[in-house]
This record gives sequence, C-alpha cells and structure tokens, in this order.
Amino acid sequence: MSAADKGASTSQDSSSSDFEHRIIALGQSHPNGISDKDMAKEIPELPAAQRAVIINKLLAQGYIDLFNQGGVLIYKIRSAKANVIKGGDNEERIVFSIIEEAGNKGIWMRDIRTKSNLSANQLNKVLKILENKKMIKAVKSVAASKKKVYMLFHLDPDSSITGGAWYCNEDFEAEFVDILHQQCLKYLKQKWESAKEKEPDPIAAKNFSYASAQDVWKYIDDLGISKVKLSEHDVETILNTLVYDARAERNVTIDETVLFRYVEPLLSVVGLTQFPCGICPVLFRCSISGMVRPATCTYLTSWLQEYIDSA
Repeated sequence: MSAADKGASTSQDSSSSDFEHRIIALGQSHPNGISDKDMAKEIPELPAAQRAVIINKLLAQGYIDLFNQGGVLIYKIRSAKANVIKGGDNEERIVFSIIEEAGNKGIWMRDIRTKSNLSANQLNKVLKILENKKMIKAVKSVAASKKKVYMLFHLDPDSSITGGAWYCNEDFEAEFVDILHQQCLKYLKQKWESAKEKEPDPIAAKNFSYASAQDVWKYIDDLGISKVKLSEHDVETILNTLVYDARAERNVTIDETVLFRYVEPLLSVVGLTQFPCGICPVLFRCSISGMVRPATCTYLTSWLQEYIDSA
C-alpha cells in the first residue's frame, strides 16, 4: 500500500469514527429512539451507504437496539452503563461509575485510582478496556497539557477542559482574541458616536449608547470573522476585558440585563505606561543592588522578551 493510500485509509477511519461518535451522541439526545430518516436529516453529510455500515456495526457491537414502530425502524442507543454491566467485570463497573459521576468535566487518573483503590497496573488495564469498548475517552486538558481527564465517550468536554473558543489544539489563540477585542470595541465606539450625534441631551445619549452582549454577538456573528461558533457568553467575556482595560463600562438593568458602553479615555496613552517601570508600584524601591532590581524583575524580563519576539 502506497503512502497516499495509507493516508486516505487513515482519514477514512477517522471520519467513520467521528460519524459513529455523532450517531451515538444523537441517540443519547433522543432516548425514545431515532429513525434512519432522522439520522439523514441531522447528519446530511454522511452518505446513506456509510450510514448503513456504521449502524450495522453498532448493532453488532450491542451499542444500539432496533425496534419496529408502525412499520418504521427505530434505533435506540443502549445506555453505556448497561453495556459495561453486561460485558464487564466488577472493576470495570466501579471505574465506569466513577467516570460517569464526573460528567463532562472529566476526572484525573489519580482521582480514579484514589476512589477505586485499584493499583496503577489494574487501573491502566481497565481504562484501556473501556476505551476500546468506546465507553469512555481520554481528553487533554488545557490546564495541564501533559495530563488527560477521562469522561464518557459520548460527552462533549466542558469549556474548562478544552479552553472553549479561545484555544485550538491546546494553544491559546491570542491573535484571534485580539481581533475580537478590537471589533467589540469598534462596535461600542460606533454606537457611542451615533448616540452623541442623534441625541443632544447627554443623559439620553448615554442611555442610547449602551449595548447588550447579544447585540455585540450578532454584530460579530454577521462579520463572519470567527471559524468557531461563538456564544453570547464568549462575547461577554471579551466585553468584560474591555471593562477591565477601562475602555468600556458595565451596567446592570432592573431586569438584570447586562449592558456595555464605550468610555472615552480621559488621557491619551503615554509611552511610559507601556513600559513595566512606568506603572510599577514599587519603582521608588528599585535599585541596582536592592531587593527590587531590574536584573531580577520578571515583568521587565517578560516585556523585553515580547519586544524581542515581535522585532
């Protein structure tokens, strides 16, 4: 087999596994069962022939059950726990239950070992068996890239594990965040300028310059600058950073709606404030030979490294 053929085969296997995962997740969200027509509607990119192959495979492995309801074939996903109980030993049941309790936030291997009282070798063996049965999966956490957390196979990891929209392959998307930061600020500033032009009364202008996170989210969504689907909460997180930077203010209405508005800086940014020493609260104690000195300043070192990297 050529390298190209191997690559195509690997890609096809990965695609098939992804579709299996999606069908199982779809079945989990429809406990009363789902028809082949419904699957085709929910996963239109999956060819009918490949869908039939995957369904037959899941039927053979005992992941789904087949029922005839009024002449329509209905597929119901068996609970993962039922599969474990049916084919597993006591150790598998214990480990599975511990992982199930953790939900989509997952659980560290160390914590599983503590709760199960299994040795490292026993636990590794059980985890491998459950992974092969596609009952559980290991997910890397952005909080500790060298460690993995375990959760049920069909669950989507919590944003605290994946880092949400701000991470891609465990790397923080600083440039993407900076673009969103600029666009959110631009929207608030435009709304602020428009309110000033239309409303001569300063109080009315201030009230009309407020925008909700939903307003800003719709603006960002219409721009189409994000490859990932952002939520209102994601946009609100960015807006909160503008508040922390004193570029916007936050207000909560009587009905608990959170609003944001642009704030015009009272002073222009001075170059010295961009330098760590310019805003250092202990600058007066800094000297060449003192306890606080440039040679050991982590802030100055970090700033210089960023400057070198960007040069």
